[in-house]
Amino acid sequence: MAPGGGYLRPPFPQADGTARPMTATMKPIQMVDLVGQYEKIQEEVDRAILDVVRSSAFINGPEVKDFEQELAAYLGVKHAIGCANGTDALQIAMMALDLQPGDEVITPSFTFVATVEVVALLGLKPIFAEVLPGTFNMDPDDVRRKITPRTKAIVPVHLFGQTADMGAMMAIAREHGLKVIEDNCQAVGSDYTLPDGSVRKAGTIGDIGTTSFFPSKNLGCYGDGGAIFTNDDELAKRLRQVCNHGSEVRYYHDVVGVNSRLDSIQAAVLRIKLRHLDAYIQARQAAAAAYDEAFARVPQLRIPERDPKSTHVFHQYTLRVLDGRRDALREHLQQAGIPAMIYYPVPLHLQKAYEGYGIRRGDLPVTEELMEQVLSLPMSTELDHEQLAHITGTVKAFFQ
Repeated sequence: MAPGGGYLRPPFPQADGTARPMTATMKPIQMVDLVGQYEKIQEEVDRAILDVVRSSAFINGPEVKDFEQELAAYLGVKHAIGCANGTDALQIAMMALDLQPGDEVITPSFTFVATVEVVALLGLKPIFAEVLPGTFNMDPDDVRRKITPRTKAIVPVHLFGQTADMGAMMAIAREHGLKVIEDNCQAVGSDYTLPDGSVRKAGTIGDIGTTSFFPSKNLGCYGDGGAIFTNDDELAKRLRQVCNHGSEVRYYHDVVGVNSRLDSIQAAVLRIKLRHLDAYIQARQAAAAAYDEAFARVPQLRIPERDPKSTHVFHQYTLRVLDGRRDALREHLQQAGIPAMIYYPVPLHLQKAYEGYGIRRGDLPVTEELMEQVLSLPMSTELDHEQLAHITGTVKAFFQ
């Protein structure tokens, strides 16, 4: 935390290439420091949770409706619909679009399993597309190559906090009459500039956007939660029905649905965090700038590439480590008290659960190269100057 209680801002101390030992005053480094974040908003959060408990409006209470309206206003979208988690959000989106068993859905393999899990659960067929090596987002050219007469939807994932190339994705969808579901579980708050010059928030460009409020997300609650976005009034009505057992009027069920609700306590927490989201994003961007400065001239590292059409909100700061040294660097960091994670060590097309979809090792060479290279460093709103200096110095010392 910067002097005066604000979040971290540049300038940062320059890492000199030497490993800096942890000092007695340094806070332990976490991948995501949720305790530190809570301490800054504790009064607001505790009061909001207590208000819900006192009201006993635990399900579909006023906090849920208020949060949906405030989130929709922040995103600039007509409808934001709360649900139980990000996986449900994806499944509900596909159900509301009336996708049928055997329909093909194009997704990346380099993503968290939920993106493809719901495709398989609904009897749809996942078609795995390649990603771009710099941004880690789905390659529009490969999406175009994967389209067949059975293709019905594209699911771009805004991985690690940066919007996929939605201008290209929407052009492909219009050309082939496809639906677009944005998996926005890692990029809430990212801005994307469309070819006509207009700027839209990630998750509001396709037919439907989805997100997760898992605690470690940039906008996270204190349990599970998710949301679905759309500008289509009729689609919003159907999404709400699917969330609520297929019902619009109690005990009358017009479509097959599920039970997926955002509870009032989580909505109350999210209302508070939404007010801080832009400050959280700025703090993450400042930390990412410090990492960039430290690593830009290390030949064995590739810093995250930025698409000029998109802002990056840094759910993760993910390096590519060349020359087969990723795992050794991770061990070196752990010995210095620095956590580092590999997202994702085995892409989905190589997972046992999805081996029946006709794709083999070697079919997605960029994805398979990334699984050997990627390493995510600590990234949160609470990283301070001393922690960043220790992390960057330790990484650079490894390559000396």
